Amino acid sequence: MARKLIIDGKEIEAEDNLTLLQACEQAGAEIPRFCYHERLSVAGNCRMCLVEWVGAPKPQASCALQVKDIFPNKDGTPAKINTKSPYVKKAREGVMEFLLINHPLDCPICDQGGECDLQDQAMAYGRAAFYRFDENKRAVEDKYMGPLIKTIMTRCIQCTRCVRFATEVAGVPDLGATGRGEDMEITTYLEKAFSSELSGNIVDLCPVGALTSKPYAFNARPWELRKTESVDVMDAQGCNIRVDARGPEVLRVLPRVNEDVNEEWISDKARHACDGLRTQRLDKPYLRKNGKLEPVSWAEAFAAIAAKAKATRPQAMAAIVGDLAAAEEIKALKDLMTSLGVANLECRQDGAKLGGPRPSYLFNSGIAGVDAADALLLIGANPRWEAPVLNARIRKTWLGGALKIAGFGVTRDQTYPVENLGNDLSALSKIADGSHAFAQVLKDAKRPMVIVGPGVVARPDGAAILNLVAKIAGDTGMIGPAGSVAEGGWIGFNVLHTAASRVAALDLGFVPGQGGRDMAGILDGASKGEIEFVYLLGADEFDTAKLGKAVVVYQGTHGDAGAHRADVILPAAAYTEKEGLYANFEGRMQRARRATFPPGEAKEDWAILRALSDVLGQRLPYDDLTSLRAAIVRQVPHFAQEGLAAAHKGADPAVWNAIGLSGQVDTSCPLASSIKDFYMTNPIARASKTLAECSRIFSDPAHKMAAE
Repeated sequence: MARKLIIDGKEIEAEDNLTLLQACEQAGAEIPRFCYHERLSVAGNCRMCLVEWVGAPKPQASCALQVKDIFPNKDGTPAKINTKSPYVKKAREGVMEFLLINHPLDCPICDQGGECDLQDQAMAYGRAAFYRFDENKRAVEDKYMGPLIKTIMTRCIQCTRCVRFATEVAGVPDLGATGRGEDMEITTYLEKAFSSELSGNIVDLCPVGALTSKPYAFNARPWELRKTESVDVMDAQGCNIRVDARGPEVLRVLPRVNEDVNEEWISDKARHACDGLRTQRLDKPYLRKNGKLEPVSWAEAFAAIAAKAKATRPQAMAAIVGDLAAAEEIKALKDLMTSLGVANLECRQDGAKLGGPRPSYLFNSGIAGVDAADALLLIGANPRWEAPVLNARIRKTWLGGALKIAGFGVTRDQTYPVENLGNDLSALSKIADGSHAFAQVLKDAKRPMVIVGPGVVARPDGAAILNLVAKIAGDTGMIGPAGSVAEGGWIGFNVLHTAASRVAALDLGFVPGQGGRDMAGILDGASKGEIEFVYLLGADEFDTAKLGKAVVVYQGTHGDAGAHRADVILPAAAYTEKEGLYANFEGRMQRARRATFPPGEAKEDWAILRALSDVLGQRLPYDDLTSLRAAIVRQVPHFAQEGLAAAHKGADPAVWNAIGLSGQVDTSCPLASSIKDFYMTNPIARASKTLAECSRIFSDPAHKMAAE
């Protein structure tokens, strides 16, 4: 229901459920605020959003007043709201005076300077002519909140945004307030670290300099930084980010708003892995001579690769794509290997039993589709570590009251209650035949969904599990008509990935060709001497000792596991140092943009492969990024739909019957998460000093026991 209001002389219609603040902004008014945030509950603490309701005895806090509470005038005319009158200005100036009573005058040394809400509003509503407070200013002791958050709590204005975020979004109620009035302080309970994978977001939320980024402290001012819009690759969700760089260094990563992907949150790994871009970097080609890696020229490295490749049968060659590769280099490597006759291609380092129809390896509901779900079955998935921002979205839906959640092998606190169905799959067949109680919950739900974790599809019986889950999806109404949720469509079958490159690589067909070996086959063949040449494109997440005596070419960014095993190293550009296309786990194509240039002699991955193809005598048919992307679109047309998740095919039986392989599920084998340490999942993260400290504090059992 809509109601008419006259705001600053302009008549508008606003929905009853909107706050007066939102209605005023719809009318074009700018309302200052410190405590109010669109994604958090209303606190009404700061009173900075005061407006004049003509006829009311005092100014009104517009964040805490809903449109339905604004009744018409006695003569039936719409209520009048003023946001710019002298009365309003005086009220806001009074609020600002109170806020600044105890606030320290340390703007010159505050990390928030230049992007501080309090600083901005003080310019508009501060009274510089006189100062009426003669008492001593209060001082508050700084609090310990872990390795990521620096606190200067004397600056705190008790807006409680951080407390509400921790409780409502992160689901980790570690923050709270003690004391009352002037003695009120925001603190962590028992002075412990704020143990959430989303903790860095409270720095963005803080409207003053009370909470700032500890790793970024005193590094730069915001006006010194080049700002580049990009995409995060620390997990497969593809959170939208802004990369801030100065000179050759990335100094910080911040979230960008994308309602369909990450709203405005990012994980701590996405935010703080950037210092890993500077350390342990490969900046020149290396060639192993007499058992020792020595720096060489590009020509010498290419010549060594060509000599070995030409002396090796295609059947004895293999290529493996890592977790951070963009679509461009995947396409270039596939074309190069195919031209050499190599069929041993693999993008599933973990051995995942994925492939076949596109819906069989996608998060088909879409990230935003989680908002509409009313029943959820987790199978070996731990979203809190595998996709923390998705986990926050699941929690938001659960808080709405409609979502019932159960899970197999959910071994960690997911920040919402999960009915534990066991740590193995012994009850999965009961859900399949309808004899389990949760099977009825799924059938009764309007929009049921299932999330299959990456650790499940990597099991030896992963294909059989996928086949059984697809059957459950079909029997419980998860496979509905095509189209978006808004259009009435619904697909509740979802596979969760952790590798940013996985969906694009599967789309491009970087899987074993006719007679080719999969990951297990490549490693088995290498250990037996049947695979003699292996090309690793940033692949580090497997046991490289199993490569045996094969000649290994490693093209990547860091001196990680693949580089230690390599016979030839080709230095490449990290995700912030190149243009690249990435498909997230829902199949949404997004573009990462270059923020800095790669160090030393390192080059963009696709350019390395293009130059190598000349030396191998199999010249790739594209000389620039535009023609390479055109080739990608010719092979996979939906890559042209940047920013959009490709439409699924609805309840087409041919698609869903082809998921996985029928077989025996090992019901006795316990389910395990694919991630053992949230902070150490890729070469960039492992090179980060900041994330190493997080790992020590939050993931090391010995440290946890000592802390307790």
